[in-house]
Amino acid sequence: MALFTTILSIYQAIIGSLNPKRKAFSLSIATNRMLKQKALMRRLSTIQDLGSVDVICTDKTGTLTENIMTVTSLYIDGETFSVTGKGHEKDGLFLPLEGSSLKDMTILLHCALLCNDAQETKEGFKGDPTEIAVLMPAYKAGLDADAIREKFERVGEVSFSPDRKLMSTANSDGKRTYAYVKGAPEVLISRCIKIIENGRTRKLTAKDKQHILEQNKNMASGALRVLGFAYRESPPSLEEKDMENDLIFLGLMGMIDPPREGVKEAVDDCRSAGIRVIMITGDNRYTAEAIGRELGFIGRSLTGDELDEMTHAQFGKAVEKVDIYARTSPKHKVLLLRALKENGHIVCMTGDGVNDAAAIKNSDVGIAMGIRGTEVTKQASDIIVLDDNFITIRNSISEGRGTFDNIRKFVVYLLGANIAEVLIIFLASITGLGISAKIAVQLLWINLVTDGLPALALGVDPSAKDIMSRKPRKKGSRMISGDTLYFMLTIGIGASIAILGLYAYMLSLGDTLKAQTMLFTAFVLLEMLTVYIVRWRYRTKGLANKWLHTSVMISVALQLAVIYSPAASLFGAMPLALEDVGGIAAALALYSVLVALALQLERFILPKSAKER
Repeated sequence: MALFTTILSIYQAIIGSLNPKRKAFSLSIATNRMLKQKALMRRLSTIQDLGSVDVICTDKTGTLTENIMTVTSLYIDGETFSVTGKGHEKDGLFLPLEGSSLKDMTILLHCALLCNDAQETKEGFKGDPTEIAVLMPAYKAGLDADAIREKFERVGEVSFSPDRKLMSTANSDGKRTYAYVKGAPEVLISRCIKIIENGRTRKLTAKDKQHILEQNKNMASGALRVLGFAYRESPPSLEEKDMENDLIFLGLMGMIDPPREGVKEAVDDCRSAGIRVIMITGDNRYTAEAIGRELGFIGRSLTGDELDEMTHAQFGKAVEKVDIYARTSPKHKVLLLRALKENGHIVCMTGDGVNDAAAIKNSDVGIAMGIRGTEVTKQASDIIVLDDNFITIRNSISEGRGTFDNIRKFVVYLLGANIAEVLIIFLASITGLGISAKIAVQLLWINLVTDGLPALALGVDPSAKDIMSRKPRKKGSRMISGDTLYFMLTIGIGASIAILGLYAYMLSLGDTLKAQTMLFTAFVLLEMLTVYIVRWRYRTKGLANKWLHTSVMISVALQLAVIYSPAASLFGAMPLALEDVGGIAAALALYSVLVALALQLERFILPKSAKER
């Protein structure tokens, strides 16, 4: 009956060690650490899911790049000019390139000012970074933006959409109405029928179109994002079909949005971790490929139009080879996500616009941008990246993997230690070695000092050094895999041999109370040693977790306080001499050797299929 009661007590301790609150504690700690790194977790379980991601589909602008655009090149009337000044600087020069002469660019700059929703406020410029960028040349040319906008009042507009790739406004000076249009050059040029040359309007020829598109390609190949500008006088109505057709071509603006510092290294880290990174952008393919080359993307790109022409089977094959997608719309994100998931990938998808919500919602891990993201997108996401930075995504994945390791560490520690308790008490009983009448009280104390603070402290362990060198876990992989179970049994069996050997030896000397005290104390110290063995097993930095070391010292101090105080009689214990402590140290050394040998033999005992780190 005493044996049954003892085993029942240990069973209850094991069940208590798997309390979901312990897992929630580790996830909460990870959530706090990720928040400090600018990643807001909307669902705790997402932290574990991050460890299974093997594909990241990321937007280019603002995530891989700085999202601080600067117009550096203008194309007007067949000639190209460079523009000095960076970011939101109002000062700058227009420098004609060799063979060019400075042209009158007033109409082009008017178009950039009026077909634009960005505004200058007391706090600075507000609006879309692209629209802010195309405002700056007007300021650099000395134009009074407020006066121009006041003179040419907006009387109609057609907002930009990813499908049309155009934005247009209707502006009136009280005498005439003008339609101003900006957008993707290849789309805009198809709507133009005339061009301004030497201050006069003439018919736009096929040769003109080819030359403009060639100039667009040259700019884009230099990693510039290019916008085209056009207008028409007195459109017959303010409907889209009248405002965006029969246009007069004005020119091109090329702007640079350089890659964020450290992003290339973050992309490389993801690839080392077995995670493929796919870049998605609305820019044309030449800009996308140029930025891609700077970030280490190789191979060909695909455009949204090319995706539309593919069959389902062709697309399924293409997604395994192509990492750059240009001129895409939100619907292409959904198609890409569907194809990747059908191919068995675990996909992380980023987005910021309202139309990105569907792709984010249906991905395995959806990430919304905290700065550019809409409220709809944020609500659909699992994670909000507060600084819109790809580096934060890389850090989140690293943290997710480390958190899974930490959860597994305290599960292995608690179960392994409790297996040892069951085996030791069971074997001591059936072999006639006997157990203390106070064993139930001792077990309660052992679980209090070993399953409390040290186990919780494992939840705040830093990630292993090689955390981003491992391959992603399989989706739904078990916490206790074959090699994990082997490790727990190693702990249990190794502890049983070492402690029972010590106990049997002390009984042979005839001092039962001392033997029971050494068994009691060895239990506690062995479990403290097991904490460090578990950390070593999962390649965690030795001195990085001050909370763990503090909790271990507290647990050891509490055990010493029990056996060297009047409370010892309550636990069936007595003070130990120095030579007795030496005997316990020998038992711990034997335990360490047994575990080390068992782990060396693991490669010969377990098949590869049973191993999952």
